[in-house]
Amino acid sequence: MPFRALGLGTSILKAIQEAGYTAPTPIQTAAIPLVLAGHDLIGIAQTGTGKTAAFTLPILARLERSPGAPPARHGTRVLVIAPTRELVVQIEENVRAYARHLPLRTATVFGGVGEQPQKQALRAGVDLVIATPGRLLDLMGQGFGDFSGLQFLVLDEAERMLDMGFLPDVRRIVRALPRQRQTLLFSATLSREIEALTHEFLRAPKLVQIGRRANPAETVTQFVYEVPHHAKMDLLTHLLRDPGMNMVLVFTRTKHGADKLARHLEATGIRTATLHSNRSQSQRLRALKDFKTGAVGVLVATDIAARGIDVDGISHVVNYDFPKHPEDYVHRIGRTGRAHAVGDAISFVTHEDKNELRSLERFIGRGIVRKHAEGFAAGAPPAPRPAAFRSGERRELSSPAGLRPQRQPQPATRQQPTPPSRPQLQPHGPRAEQGRKPAQGQPEFDPSRRGPRRRFQRRRSWR
Repeated sequence: MPFRALGLGTSILKAIQEAGYTAPTPIQTAAIPLVLAGHDLIGIAQTGTGKTAAFTLPILARLERSPGAPPARHGTRVLVIAPTRELVVQIEENVRAYARHLPLRTATVFGGVGEQPQKQALRAGVDLVIATPGRLLDLMGQGFGDFSGLQFLVLDEAERMLDMGFLPDVRRIVRALPRQRQTLLFSATLSREIEALTHEFLRAPKLVQIGRRANPAETVTQFVYEVPHHAKMDLLTHLLRDPGMNMVLVFTRTKHGADKLARHLEATGIRTATLHSNRSQSQRLRALKDFKTGAVGVLVATDIAARGIDVDGISHVVNYDFPKHPEDYVHRIGRTGRAHAVGDAISFVTHEDKNELRSLERFIGRGIVRKHAEGFAAGAPPAPRPAAFRSGERRELSSPAGLRPQRQPQPATRQQPTPPSRPQLQPHGPRAEQGRKPAQGQPEFDPSRRGPRRRFQRRRSWR
């Protein structure tokens, strides 16, 4: 089915053609007519199947049909909420591409950058705002943003947004919005428990589900390496020597682990960038730009990037630290194999990760192939640390091989040591000074010119 058959406007169809798209994806084919008809919607589809366009295109088409009266132009008509800064930037890029022939004004609101440009945009009035919940709440609390005429509310990556950590923020935002609106929720995964909460924000929603719930993309080849924890860094370095791994996204569990791994890869001559929440916004944008342009071949990131990276051509996703939750695994490996392209998902599994691996296989309904790296001894013991640095033991660094020198054997008959002779005390005081001859060139001692004697008291220490 072509895009023309979905009922989109001429300006939007022209922008779609200029963007190089010829046919809609299944989620777009199913969702766009429902959004155009004015229904609230819950959309579930695999990562990389075009969910952003599934809500962007019909909303832009409806805005084109009803431009609104001039007084209403000062208020925001569309609010899109996303969990991460990267996802906000990605959605904005899509909106600008599809609305290039429409007189619409957009603004992004997220943390990590200055508030003043965002305040000015909200004060002037924009048609479409794309925001993260934290910064949006801050600016709304300061009186910025006019949402009285809001027509569309979109919660992208709905499962994360409605997670218990984000639910209070989402509720506060929704309470400040008009009740008469169209609400859309899109996500790659949506549990039954979280789905029950969506009825708090939607009215008689339609459900569009493409494929199994939380099913990874079929074009992604998945396999695991069973490896000891100490050998993971060496195994990754070994795998990256393959020329086919030219655009690799590596996921770690912690920010410290991401920085440590990136430093190791840089030391081995592999150009690497990092992406996590401790990086400034300019650093994160520069890392994504270098990764997209090929200036670096490896991007090491935490789960903050699992729902915010939209980079074409990622050849491999490596789960350096195996995810704790199956949903995070689905989002991670969805960064490759996008738009029906092929890709590989590699996971390192230690002995501590066996339970999480079994839970994942039950979650996706199939087993994952185990693989062995050729030319790499995964079961080799860790390299011993130098003896001089073993904790709890004292070592003489100057002794050969870092060992404590051997004690000399004691003779069979011990002789009583001769006590050292006491030093002869020299006389002191005025009489001693009187009897002492001054050195040549020094004046004789005069007792009358001697200052007062200083008395020192000994203090007992009770500590």
